[in-house]
Amino acid sequence: MNDGRTPADIARQLADLRQQHRDLDLAIDGLAHAPIHDELAITRLKKRKLQLKDCIARLESALIPDEPA
Repeated sequence: MNDGRTPADIARQLADLRQQHRDLDLAIDGLAHAPIHDELAITRLKKRKLQLKDCIARLESALIPDEPA
């Protein structure tokens, strides 16, 4: 399921998603250490972080060439 994307396109998208994942880490850490905890916001950010992780895993597997049977 390549849908016309080159490995370079996928690598760029992976880099972007990994950066977003790191940014969410920082945001979650900041909220967790804030004087007033916003648990709902933290939960939403963690859910988004998991979604990004799933996208990253799918893209990484798309970069692995299929082995002939």
